[in-house]
Amino acid sequence: MSLAARIAVLCLGVAAVAVFVAGLVSSRLVLSASRDVSRQVLADQADVVNGQLGRNIRDVLERQGIAVVTISATGDFTGTDQQAIRAAREAGAVRVTQGAAVHSGSGGYLVEARPNGKGGFALVQEPEVSGNGRKLVRNILFALGVGLLVAALAGLALGTVLSRPLRRVASVAHAMSDGRRDLRVEVSGPAELAEVASSVNGLAEALQRSESRQRDFLLSVSHELRTPLTAVTGFAESLADGVVTGADVVPVGRVILDESRRLDRLVTDLLDLARLGADDFRLDLATVDLVPLVRAASDVWHARCHARGVTFSLELPSSPVLARTDARRLRQVIDGLLENALRVTPSGRPVVLSLTSVLQVRDGGPGLAAEDYAVAFDRGVLHQRYQSSRPVGTGVGLALVHGLVTRMGGTITAGPAPEGGAAFTVTLPTAT
Repeated sequence: MSLAARIAVLCLGVAAVAVFVAGLVSSRLVLSASRDVSRQVLADQADVVNGQLGRNIRDVLERQGIAVVTISATGDFTGTDQQAIRAAREAGAVRVTQGAAVHSGSGGYLVEARPNGKGGFALVQEPEVSGNGRKLVRNILFALGVGLLVAALAGLALGTVLSRPLRRVASVAHAMSDGRRDLRVEVSGPAELAEVASSVNGLAEALQRSESRQRDFLLSVSHELRTPLTAVTGFAESLADGVVTGADVVPVGRVILDESRRLDRLVTDLLDLARLGADDFRLDLATVDLVPLVRAASDVWHARCHARGVTFSLELPSSPVLARTDARRLRQVIDGLLENALRVTPSGRPVVLSLTSVLQVRDGGPGLAAEDYAVAFDRGVLHQRYQSSRPVGTGVGLALVHGLVTRMGGTITAGPAPEGGAAFTVTLPTAT
């Protein structure tokens, strides 16, 4: 069912319950009032005929539907209507022989008994709703029916009005699923519907930004792939054509090997980045002492920094630092951060690998603009912004590092370093 139909049915259901309850109460009140009127009329008639009961009066009463039961001094009941006699007896009309008046209802009958010198008599009547009462009940039911119809129409109109903004939202959502990103929903109506429209507009803008970033990322990756492929293809053709011979073969082979490794590293990073979102991404979490892990990494990067003329510094605590992590993936994180730092740090400037309660990589490079630290781990963003002003990588390294740290249950942040460049801080879950 549509929302409009559901609202209409709901309003109709509520109105039907209200009508049923109101009708039930009203009918009971009308019947009760009619019964009380009949009882009072019967009591008045009993008082009038007391002591004057004769054949003529008996006939008049019976034509009005009132049965007359005579009660002897010995408690015997006589009359022409056996049901009236039974009702009088059950109502205790025999008490009139003791001089008491009886007002009662028994078995659906009204009984009014009065004493007289010969014992007494009882007037018995089956109460009926009078003509005015029936008319009143019909009027009540008619009014309730009109109210029910109005409630149904109002519910249908309300449902149509409330569902119109939702239909607009659905139309925009269908267009978005077909590839449109330029449509927006008018934010109007009740607060809840306006919130839905705002959420859909926010989703459209987020999709537009995400797809734009994906296009930029694919363009940058394509560029990164084309550069080494061009070098490999060119030098391989030179070897195949015999242009490079003799002593020139070894340098050419070294260039081809380096570019091939660069391609392999890029493809590996892309595959790891793609696998991060998969449920079967393997992590071997264990309690790891980070001190020997960081020292082993520093041995490799100390040599690489020295070869580039960059000053490498290692800061380690005197006591073990235990964390719940994957040692192999954490080493991949350290290598990725140090490679990024070494790439942008000029000769003579420092690169620092620090371990306290957190793991930190700092550099003395040019750093980032203040607004870029917040997007440092978005794929291809820094590559797009800085590729014309400084050495850049493939555009996936920091995104991969962020994904690895997050999958291991840690956090990573970027900010300015005291050495003048950028600082990347990794916080890992402590071992229990």
